[in-house]
This record gives sequence, C-alpha cells and structure tokens, in this order.
Amino acid sequence: MFAGALAGRGILITRPAGQAEGLAARIVELGGNAILFPTLEIGPPTDPVALSHAIGCLPDDDLAIFISPTSVERAWPLILERHGGWPHGVTPAAVGQATARALAGCGVRHVLCAEDAADSESLLALAELGDMTGQRVLIIRGEGGRELLADTLRQRGARVDYAECYRRLRPAADPAPLLVLWRDGGIAAVTVTSREVFANLVDLLGEAGAALLRATPLFAPHPRIAAAAREWGVAEVVATPPGDAGLVSGLTDWFNRQHG
Repeated sequence: MFAGALAGRGILITRPAGQAEGLAARIVELGGNAILFPTLEIGPPTDPVALSHAIGCLPDDDLAIFISPTSVERAWPLILERHGGWPHGVTPAAVGQATARALAGCGVRHVLCAEDAADSESLLALAELGDMTGQRVLIIRGEGGRELLADTLRQRGARVDYAECYRRLRPAADPAPLLVLWRDGGIAAVTVTSREVFANLVDLLGEAGAALLRATPLFAPHPRIAAAAREWGVAEVVATPPGDAGLVSGLTDWFNRQHG
C-alpha cells in the first residue's frame, strides 16, 4: 500500500481537458486519486482572419511573446503554414518555463524567459525588455486577459500588437456527481491554475457546492490566484511554486505537515 502524503486522497484538477494529464499522472504516482473536472474549455478564435494576418506579419516583428503553452499549441500550426518554421531575426519569448518548454518542443531555440516565475511581471523584469524604443512586439495569447504586458512595453517605447489564437469558455458541466463524491469525503484538496478557472468552478458548483469549496484546502500556483480564492472565502489557500511541480510540492508539503 502506498504510504505517501497523497495516499488515498482525492485531488480535484480543474484544468481544461487535454491539459491535466501530466498533473493527474503525478498525483496518481504519489498514491492520490486525480479527480478531473475541467472548468475551462479552449475554443477557436473569434476572428481567424485577424489572427492569420498577425501571424503573417510575424517576420516584421522584433519580439514575439507567447503567453501560455496553449498559445504555442494553437499558433504553431499557423506559423508553420505561413513561414515553414520560426522566422529568422524574431526573438521568441515566453511567460513561464512551461511555455518555454512548449516552444522548445517545436524546435524554437533561445527563448527569452524568466527562470523562477510564470507571470508578466517576471518577464518584464528581464534586462532585455528594459528599453523597447522602436521595437515591434507581437503578443500571442487567448482573447482577453491582462493588459499589463502590452501597456508596459508601450510605455517603454514598443509598438505592440496581438495575435489572439483561442477563446476561453466555461464548459457545460454537470457538478452533481462531483458534489456527491465531495460530500462523501472523496475530495481532500482542490487545484486551480488561473483566476478564471476558479471563477468558473464557483459558478459551476453553485450554492450547492459553495460550502464544500470554502471548507476544502485549495492550491494555486500564483499569489494572484490564491488571493482571489481567499477573497471569495476559501478558508485554507496555499500559493505554491509555479507549474505542475509546484502544485505537487505544495500538496505533498501541506499534507505532510498536517499529518506528520
């Protein structure tokens, strides 16, 4: 029998379908039960013509910033179609090491990325982005989201455009089976990977699940996400290091402390 900190514990994973496998596998390896309940769905962009135009102009840019692994996954086929690979002379950049790894998997080398954080602030802190006078920047992302990156780069002298390659949607999920499992003690912890993921979870659970969510330890890989959960009323919120490894370490450390 597995004797680790996660042994027999149900860990709720709320990532989009197709993006939760790595985290789920790691939780299972550590003896936990990975419970998948996606609260975010990735859909096609609203304006594919605008996206195609932005990607078509990529060789004219000095810097291209990918916001997430999903932005790499959704934009890369179009980049290959239009340019046959990464355009020469364009510096690739990534928000977070997971995004940088996704680019590396596509053969994109020398990606500009912060080493120890996964947000816009950490990328903006790099010396290479200090003076952007006269630079053309393309931000490759989903529709909507924070404007901090673009606003700051414009203040530093850059011309910034967007290539919006997907939409984030709330799936039509039935929470009833999950709530039955939860009430029976089958959920020991919740993981959320964005504020939108958390907001959708709250909406999908409704009043029937609000008390359960507030009473269950929640783990989030960024302080902003953790703050949103605390503000809503979750009693025990743990801000972990970034990425799957950060979530897993946060989960194991917390349960070890509780039951050590």
